[in-house]
Amino acid sequence: MIRLIALGCLMAVAMVAAPAVGARPTPMTMSDALQAPDGNTIIFTTFATGVQIYTCTARPDAPDTHAWTFKAPEAVLWNDAGEQVGRHFAGPSWQGNDGSTVVGEVVARADAAGPDAIPWLLLKAKSRDGAGIFSSVTYIQRLETAGGVAPVEGCDQAAAGVERAVPYSATYVFYAGVVQ
Repeated sequence: MIRLIALGCLMAVAMVAAPAVGARPTPMTMSDALQAPDGNTIIFTTFATGVQIYTCTARPDAPDTHAWTFKAPEAVLWNDAGEQVGRHFAGPSWQGNDGSTVVGEVVARADAAGPDAIPWLLLKAKSRDGAGIFSSVTYIQRLETAGGVAPVEGCDQAAAGVERAVPYSATYVFYAGVVQ
């Protein structure tokens, strides 16, 4: 009986943590600057849920004033069936459940549709490690973002070094082909 209750609790937690199938935001028109170069094709798409982490730091140009500075993302990557397939973290890096990893660098950005959403990005793979789902990735798009924007208040000298995690979601599209 205790096992059944524990299993039921685990299933409930998994259902809350995993996005529902089809829970992605509605696609919007994408800027040409965010298109992967010719010769690259989509190999898979994931939906990410997590946080964008910001640290309250002194501004280099005005050390007596402070601002929220982006530190890193921490997100779980989901497939269309609502199964966890990997994670996204500092680098920016994406790691599959198989251990393969790709690290990207931003090559283009575009404003998101809403003011409370982080920008859409095109990233080029600058390194890959391991044999698995990320081993052939050449480009990554971050699209359909919601949330994740830096806080606007609460960063002053007294809060220096404080971190804030801001919830966000995004669609990540992974390409293979030619790096240009």
